[in-house]
Amino acid sequence: APWHLMMSLTPSRGCLLDLPWEDILVPHILCHLPLQQLLSLQRVSKSFQSLIQLYLANMRCFDSSQIGPAIPRAAFVNLLKDNEVLQQLALQNCSDWLTDRELLPVIGQNHHLHQIQLKGCAQLSRHALVAISLSCPNLRRLSLAHCEWVDSLSLRSLADHCKALEAVDLTACRQLKDEAICYLVQKCSRLKSVSLAVNANVGDVAVEEIAKCCPELEHLDLTGCLRVKNDSIRVLAEYCPKLRSLKVKHCHNVAESSLSILRSRGVELDVEPPLQRALVLLQDVVGFAPFINLQI
Repeated sequence: APWHLMMSLTPSRGCLLDLPWEDILVPHILCHLPLQQLLSLQRVSKSFQSLIQLYLANMRCFDSSQIGPAIPRAAFVNLLKDNEVLQQLALQNCSDWLTDRELLPVIGQNHHLHQIQLKGCAQLSRHALVAISLSCPNLRRLSLAHCEWVDSLSLRSLADHCKALEAVDLTACRQLKDEAICYLVQKCSRLKSVSLAVNANVGDVAVEEIAKCCPELEHLDLTGCLRVKNDSIRVLAEYCPKLRSLKVKHCHNVAESSLSILRSRGVELDVEPPLQRALVLLQDVVGFAPFINLQI
């Protein structure tokens, strides 16, 4: 409805654009329109173009998925060139076009960012993470999943400058080893959510340090971390009373003997208990689950 309203009320009719832009149009009308439609609206007239540019300069949240992954480089740069008030930036899966050249100017002029999503942005480099750490002191959530360019030096920079970090996704950041993870959690003790999934270099040393340094930890993803064993899971249970979920699927050295402690506390696990797993397998084979006296 707002879209049809704006398209029908052109400047020549002297209605919509007479409303206060910054007090009414930007915060109460334009914010309800999809970004793709706002960009189309720029073509209505020069006045509308100016209005949309004002909106883009004051936008608090930018999500590339509202436009599509194939944003032309020049278009992205133009969209955010005047914005210095971004709080959330989501550029997941923009690997086809996003490089340091496009991202660094946006990061450099937006010091209020507290949430950044760069999942799958494979063409960036360690300089992007260093820029984030230097420009975003209030950063709370950061996703670098499948960004294999993340290395220990750039992660140390993040740890040194972004101590308010509460959630970090380092899934498949395969350059990282225990030492880098330990340094991060020692500096960022407010972490509540950590993903180290699909990293064969991560082992018990990192998990135990997470447990001891992050008492507020609620979610930990260790999927496919083959070097993680029972000992570190027991330490996790001892030091993290607020843990709500733990993913250890494909961690072949983690057994029920350590998981049962967390399971008894109601922690959500992605691995079923042995008896339940056996019943499921039996049902698949014979087509039913026989009655079993669980009190035996």
